[in-house]
Amino acid sequence: MTEAEALPTAVSQSDLGVQTPGLSRADNRPITVITSDASLGFGVLREVWRFRELLLFLVWRDVTIRYKQTVIGVFWAVLQPVAVMGVMTFALGRIAGEPGAAVPYWLFVLTGLVPWMFLSAAVSGAGLSVVSNQQLVTKVYFPRVLLPLSAAGLAGVDFLVGCGVLLVAAPVAGVGPGWHLLALPLALGSLLLVAAGLGLILAAVTVKYRDFRVVVPFLIQMWLFLTPAIYLQAGVVFGPVGQLVQTLNPAHGTIGAFRAAALGSPLDWAALGVAVAEGVLLFGVGLWYFHRVERNFADVI
Repeated sequence: MTEAEALPTAVSQSDLGVQTPGLSRADNRPITVITSDASLGFGVLREVWRFRELLLFLVWRDVTIRYKQTVIGVFWAVLQPVAVMGVMTFALGRIAGEPGAAVPYWLFVLTGLVPWMFLSAAVSGAGLSVVSNQQLVTKVYFPRVLLPLSAAGLAGVDFLVGCGVLLVAAPVAGVGPGWHLLALPLALGSLLLVAAGLGLILAAVTVKYRDFRVVVPFLIQMWLFLTPAIYLQAGVVFGPVGQLVQTLNPAHGTIGAFRAAALGSPLDWAALGVAVAEGVLLFGVGLWYFHRVERNFADVI
């Protein structure tokens, strides 16, 4: 018997967790069945913590791939929100801006675009994360949930750069944060929960239905116009229907709270509370659904 024939064969259908030998093939070669020892909920989170170094490596890998052999490199994270802010200010400044407002409209837009771009990049990147790592999913074991989380981590790097832009832009405009800055951790936590929850759902769905790779970018573009990233409230723009939509929109309270914390504006605690509740719900549903279907990823992908 050669060395290759003596090696165990892994069953791809059950590609989650610890190895449990004991089965055999017709030619007496052992079969290694890989099953998960992580239960839903805290078990999955504990497994993520065990593989935290791999998560950091995946984020670093994505960062180096994105900015390797580029002309402007990490400055793209600065150029993108600033360029969009310039276009929106030029196109909508006279319509959506308020004359004599305490905060210039360009800064108002910038503080909405920074968290929005993180949310959109994290959700779209997480949705493609499993499909884009087909070779890893089908050949080696690791917690699959690390893939959408690493995509959110990559978007987080650009988000930190964008926050640095805000730290420079706000004093230039003569605007500073107030005591509402204390709500910033709650707003960021809600932002992370919404991005991770939607990303987990889309990552699992995209494995089976590949047309979501085209649908998701379109839906995110539509989502922008229902989110107060470039204007005050969707209800003001779209009327009563917009008011209802923005209440159900998890990005509404989150981005509004981030803007209020950064600029010292009045904070809508009710909208933030709804956003936090929706973020917790989305993350819970996303984690449950991803954990439920991930055992079939290697076969479907």
